[in-house]
Amino acid sequence: MKHFFIIWLLLAGAAASAQTTTQRDTALPGVVISGYTTARSSLTVQAVTLQQMSERAPFNLSDALAEVPGVSQMSTGNAISKPVIRGLYGNRILVLYSGMRFDNQQWQDEHGLGLSQIGINRVELIKGPASLLYGSDAIGGVINVIEEKPVDDGHKINLGKQAFSNTLGTLSDIGYSVKHGDKWFRIRMGIESHADYTDGKGNRVLNSRNSGAYIKAGMGFTRRNWTQENSYNFSLNQFGFIMPDLNTVFTPDDRWSRAMSGPHHIVMLNLLSSQNTFVLKSSTLHLNAGIQSNSRREDEGGGQISLNMHLLSLLQSLRWEKQLSSKLSFAANQQLTYENNTNYGGRIIVPDANMLEVNLSGYLRYTTTRWILEAGAGANNKYVSTIATRSLNVPGEEIQPFTRNNIAGNGMLGAICQLADDIYITINAATGSRTPNLAELSSNGVHEGVYRYEIGKPDLHLEQNINTDVSITANGRQLQLTASAYYNRFFNYVYLAPTADKFYGFQVFRYRQQDALIYGSDVTLRVLPASVKWLQIKETFATTYGVLDNGGYLPFIPAARSATSLRIEKKLEGDIKNFFIEPEFVYVFEQDRPAQFETMTGDYALINLYMGTTIKAKKGDWHLGLTGTNLTNRVYADHLSRLKYYGLYNQGLNIVISLRKDIKW
Repeated sequence: MKHFFIIWLLLAGAAASAQTTTQRDTALPGVVISGYTTARSSLTVQAVTLQQMSERAPFNLSDALAEVPGVSQMSTGNAISKPVIRGLYGNRILVLYSGMRFDNQQWQDEHGLGLSQIGINRVELIKGPASLLYGSDAIGGVINVIEEKPVDDGHKINLGKQAFSNTLGTLSDIGYSVKHGDKWFRIRMGIESHADYTDGKGNRVLNSRNSGAYIKAGMGFTRRNWTQENSYNFSLNQFGFIMPDLNTVFTPDDRWSRAMSGPHHIVMLNLLSSQNTFVLKSSTLHLNAGIQSNSRREDEGGGQISLNMHLLSLLQSLRWEKQLSSKLSFAANQQLTYENNTNYGGRIIVPDANMLEVNLSGYLRYTTTRWILEAGAGANNKYVSTIATRSLNVPGEEIQPFTRNNIAGNGMLGAICQLADDIYITINAATGSRTPNLAELSSNGVHEGVYRYEIGKPDLHLEQNINTDVSITANGRQLQLTASAYYNRFFNYVYLAPTADKFYGFQVFRYRQQDALIYGSDVTLRVLPASVKWLQIKETFATTYGVLDNGGYLPFIPAARSATSLRIEKKLEGDIKNFFIEPEFVYVFEQDRPAQFETMTGDYALINLYMGTTIKAKKGDWHLGLTGTNLTNRVYADHLSRLKYYGLYNQGLNIVISLRKDIKW
């Protein structure tokens, strides 16, 4: 804590001295979250562009977002990971994809988000509860994935290729788009393949391999008062998963092998959505609808499918926006989600079930020269009905079929005050609510992916929270600062706790509830020397604390993290259009506040390097990138890595070569 307060005071002093003239790389507070408004918001909002993600050459979308202060990733190797926003993950983070709620059955720790970064335009993040606007599961934050679409008339083809040294892997994609006037079309295909990764000692982490195939297509048009965007997304991924002592039962194969002969997940997604905007006489109406199919299977090895679940989702959302006066605007939101979970495999963890959710809310915004005031209120109703499922809740079992119907209210109150030309202070208080998921309510079985026997609790109460967030943003000519502090109070926080019981060697875990508290801060500071316009120094720092009311700690709370980078970027004349190089030093602090079934994690430091250039060519530019992570080949285990419990470490040195070609006509 001492280091945190010293850094906070230094940055506060830097903000006070920031000049308020024309700036580079400006980041205004809470700009543009397309899910509910196109203006500045008191919610903590941050956008990550495709270019920013591409420069880091991430393994997947979760890996890309982990660069954002306050965002981490829970991982089971490189391929299986899910984002953690200020200590919250899984069903506490709502993901929007093509404008619709996305559910990848992420209730289990080793179920990754499973989204690739190819074919997207940007990702917008809300840190903090947004249940008012999006309903259940937005209790910890929102990840809004916005796909690419043509912006200029004509045809465009781009081809991309990445090669990863550590996993001997490749990621390739090709996309075509065309736009003529008010109509456009796009299609993209991609394929990736990775062998097992190695740690800093050069030891191979057996069965950490993965592969994926992707198809994305979209079409849209703009008429006099109607804009439509239609999207289709398909992905098929295989993720090898690691269990304790796997080396004793799985004979190592060739180092280059991608064979999925060992235990692995098979996840297939089909997503179809339509986003529509109608400009009415004095208001705007947004209507979205979609259908999603999620098939998740687990192969225990040798083609023997055990777990086989299918989640079907039907989705609809409606938003009406009205400018009531020159200063006052109003938005009404409505979402409807129906989900059906069906088991087809021999091993069953959660039962067949039907789930229906309805969310209604209203949002007011008042704008003056120096102030922006926001307020909203809404209600959410979620219905869950489980069905008698073979081998799970048969007569005599502890967990029996049940029906739940939870109604919750949520609110938000926020303000932005412009203290000077480019200095803003933002205050926001918002509530969130979440009905416990199927695993928390009704699981009753062995999950070999996490090597434990889990038992749910059907009478768990509604999980709720209230979060207060205060931030300051200063955009000067030579200094830019964004600093946020948050205090997140939880009521009936659901968590998994170990018991002394055993089931055929598997430890039994049960879901519990208790009030809890999460608090911390995110800071980003940029130094832009006026005399050296091609130089930028960036410092980020994030820390999170999570405690239960009984004095214990919450699980999977990330360690404090500091990252310092120096970026040299120049625009050039001639065939080489631009060039950048950015060395980065990352220091992750010791995490000495483990939860009941966790272990402490030591500190570690990483050195990374990012380079890139654009070369002019007759038929389109070439974009070349070189990324090096963990250049010193450090042996370390991150606190949010599930593999550390098996005595396995994170990835060692990795060099990525990226090549992209753009062709336009």
